[in-house]
Amino acid sequence: MSIDFARRSFLYQSLTGVGGVAFLNLLNGNLQAASNPLAPKQPHHAPKAKSVIFLTMLGGVSQMDTFDPKQSLEKFDNTVMDWSKEKNTDQPNLFAKPRLILKSAFTFKKYGNCGMDVSSLFPNLATCVDDMAFVRSIQTENGNHPAAVFLMNTGVVIPGKPSMGSWVTYGLGTENQNLPAFVVLPDFRSLPFSGSQQWGPGFLPASYQGTVLRWKGDPILDLKPPADVTPEVQSHEMELLRSYNQEYLARHFTNPDLQGRMDSYELAYRMQAEVPGTLDIAGEPETTRELYGLNDPVTESFGKRCLMARKMVEKGVRFIQLYTPSQSWDGHTAIVKNHTKNAAETDKPIAALLKDLKRRGLLDSTLVVWMGEFGRTPDNPADLRKNAGRDHNTRAMTIWFAGGGVKPGTLVGATDDLGFKAVENIYRMRDVHATVLHLMGLNDMRLTYYSAGRNQRLTDTGGRVIKEVLA
Repeated sequence: MSIDFARRSFLYQSLTGVGGVAFLNLLNGNLQAASNPLAPKQPHHAPKAKSVIFLTMLGGVSQMDTFDPKQSLEKFDNTVMDWSKEKNTDQPNLFAKPRLILKSAFTFKKYGNCGMDVSSLFPNLATCVDDMAFVRSIQTENGNHPAAVFLMNTGVVIPGKPSMGSWVTYGLGTENQNLPAFVVLPDFRSLPFSGSQQWGPGFLPASYQGTVLRWKGDPILDLKPPADVTPEVQSHEMELLRSYNQEYLARHFTNPDLQGRMDSYELAYRMQAEVPGTLDIAGEPETTRELYGLNDPVTESFGKRCLMARKMVEKGVRFIQLYTPSQSWDGHTAIVKNHTKNAAETDKPIAALLKDLKRRGLLDSTLVVWMGEFGRTPDNPADLRKNAGRDHNTRAMTIWFAGGGVKPGTLVGATDDLGFKAVENIYRMRDVHATVLHLMGLNDMRLTYYSAGRNQRLTDTGGRVIKEVLA
């Protein structure tokens, strides 16, 4: 054998051996991911936040009555809006009648070192503005509640796609295997349109769906085992069930729903020990109960859910979404009564959440997002003047961020003189999604899942990160 041939043979065997080791490592990683889809995963880049708390204000909050004051509304109050005379609108049925400009019933002041404008609706949140970043120039693509809520949660206006919480947990997994990675805290007075589809996994594996927790009574019904079932008995039952499921799955390995159910059984078993301690509110000191408004029936529901969110962030839960009741902010008529009620229920709890996260050193690693599905118009049909409100508006919406990776005390974008249309630094819902993913260490163009013949994304063809809010 020549020396040259021996050398080539040695290199070939060495390289194929290294390749085999690499392949086995890759295969082992894929097997681990398949056996535990919620195991922690590497982000695409260094994350600024570890968890998200998404405060979902259903119904459409009026920007010019909350965080975007407009003096022109006062000047032109009770006059016909020019564009309604011309009927120049893409929503002719909604704006067919003469419409009168409506001034805000709420007073505004500047707060904090940043001098942010906040209305009298939010006296508690006004004390937190130096930790918040406001964007006044969000536009959305649909002014119909069900479609707009789907767009806000999933990036499209129809059901069937994964929610943002599902995408985040798919991309990153979770740090605590004994609690759900994605938790939903709805208001059971009125659930969002289409209910669980708003926090569903869509075409992603079922393991990434949101888990609903209740704020009153047991967080999860029937989580506790019967009194006569000992831990030993339950452990044997779980092992037997696992063996049957694994045997079936081996023959039907393409069944993702079965794997999802198996993962749910396992998680529920682990949660029996973790949930009671994590969500025990009774042990909280009176100062904390007062901070969140737990002793007031007006703020108790949202306050307890904000406190639950803080406690779950402490335990490593990845994505937590809180909802107001469906269409709660939908002030077509009597907007003063409507917005006063909803602000009273949420203002103190949300301010408490921000302050509590900050004093515990958690705000820097927790991204808090506050938004609804669209904004509202600066005018109202003339025949409703005695009971005035505002209608749906896709052209302008104010949202805010706080916490992980956000530049505090920031104001981005602007609307026209009446607050009707964004005119500066305009962003869309896909840009909001891209920003959330970016702060969590995920690139929205790289976060993909193959389905229906192509790589699917939360932002579809991509979004623009709102760089002005980044620290």
